[in-house]
Amino acid sequence: MILIAVLFPWLSFFLRGKILIGFICLILQFTLIGWLPAAIWAVASRIDGKNKNRIRRLERQMQRPGA
Repeated sequence: MILIAVLFPWLSFFLRGKILIGFICLILQFTLIGWLPAAIWAVASRIDGKNKNRIRRLERQMQRPGA
């Protein structure tokens, strides 16, 4: 998924269900100068999403009685 985020940042957002952000990223990627920021944005967003899921999972484990 990281490779997709680097090569096709807009596709990374589309695959995660963020269609509007994907279109904004696609417009940014159309410019050669905007491709690098779009790729960085997509990778950072992907990593942030994974971290949020990990935190939610840990919070649920801590809330279980007897865990």
